[in-house]
Amino acid sequence: MRINKKYSQAVAQAKENLADLNERGADAVGGNVLEFMEGILTPDEMAESELRVSIIGELIKARQEKGISQKKLEELSGVKQPVIARMEKGSTSPQLDTILKVLAPLGKTLAVVPLETSNKQ
Repeated sequence: MRINKKYSQAVAQAKENLADLNERGADAVGGNVLEFMEGILTPDEMAESELRVSIIGELIKARQEKGISQKKLEELSGVKQPVIARMEKGSTSPQLDTILKVLAPLGKTLAVVPLETSNKQ
């Protein structure tokens, strides 16, 4: 899997900002946080996290496009509103069946597709 483009851009921008601060001799609070971020997660864990963020982002987008509140989505899906809120905040890792229950009333589902590879020929 590939790392989310926005994440990559944010890391690149943070590196540029840190380099600029170092060049000017200024202190950067949390200057080692980039090394920490890159060192704490394996590439597979980063990809898994990005996939989860992407799925939940699409869920939120679909709900908002339909103008459905979390409470209304509870009525339509049978998934309690606090569970939906925790999913959307990213404070929980929902089960696949929960995601599918929430997506169905939004006219969405999940699909299994080939992974993108960096070795395209």
